[in-house]
Amino acid sequence: MSEPASISTGIAQRYATAVFELAKEANKIKAVETDLTALQEAMSTSDDFRALIHSPIYSREEQAGAVAALAKKMKLSPMMANTVALMAQKRRLFVLPQLVQTLRDIIAEDKGEVTADVISAKALTKTQADNLAASLKKTTGKTVTLHQSVDETLIGGLIVKVGSKMIDTSIRSKLNSLQNVMKEVG
Repeated sequence: MSEPASISTGIAQRYATAVFELAKEANKIKAVETDLTALQEAMSTSDDFRALIHSPIYSREEQAGAVAALAKKMKLSPMMANTVALMAQKRRLFVLPQLVQTLRDIIAEDKGEVTADVISAKALTKTQADNLAASLKKTTGKTVTLHQSVDETLIGGLIVKVGSKMIDTSIRSKLNSLQNVMKEVG
């Protein structure tokens, strides 16, 4: 792991731990989860928001003002709004993506849950998603939350990542494997 990445992870870990402990003490875990979803959505859909948190050209005051307005607009809980404002004041907004992920992981661990990233060639139906979650629950022994995405280049099948394990049953992967075997033979 590179040093800047480990520094960002360490900073995010400290903020996430503090937010989690405060939320648990105040019985506000559900509100924090809602805030995390809103922040993740903003980071994935808004180029301007990503620029705000990553660009060094904005001053502390500009970041703090923008974050306060966004927190109000996004209806973030006071706890999360204050945390993001503090991060802006300390010039730590660049770790917001790691904070969101780390906090999600801490909350999931506390609940006895695990998150599985599922990439499929087409969107899974509710039944398919439920069956996959049930199958993964048997394997992991924990409640499984699926984060689904679609990648049409897979042609068919799934790629499932749970923790450090990955299962790739995509047709693209099988074709690549077959191509490699044919290269070895010929």
